[in-house]
Amino acid sequence: MATLPPRWVVTSAWKIHRALFRVSGGRFGLRPPRSDRYGLAQLTTTGRKSGLDRSVMFAYFFEGDDLVTMAMNGWDPNEPAWWLNLQATPQATVTTVDGTFGVTGRAALETERPQLWDRWRALDKNLDDWASRRPTETAVVILTPTES
Repeated sequence: MATLPPRWVVTSAWKIHRALFRVSGGRFGLRPPRSDRYGLAQLTTTGRKSGLDRSVMFAYFFEGDDLVTMAMNGWDPNEPAWWLNLQATPQATVTTVDGTFGVTGRAALETERPQLWDRWRALDKNLDDWASRRPTETAVVILTPTES
């Protein structure tokens, strides 16, 4: 079984990533996906309780025009807040190296999930091991760009 860093290391890494993105004015922290590596972007959702904007950094790849990510929360058993927010209000904003645009989020359908999971597995050799630590199936999330 692959070694997972302690929870505080995982959450600290994402917080530092988000802080570097903010402090640099967006110059650091984003990268486009490649065939052998996922991209990094920022997702801004509407807080389901507060109604305020909530931003997180996330990994993704493209499937056509859609961005595909996973609701993994650093492999913690709990669902990530951004995924709960997106389920309550599917409209969100994504910032990539190509700019900022609106998206609508949803969970991959049963028919889509296996192929998208296999794409993630190609990018992360420990994917199945990490996912087996969660008590529920990790949602594969599709972010579809909206018309401007």
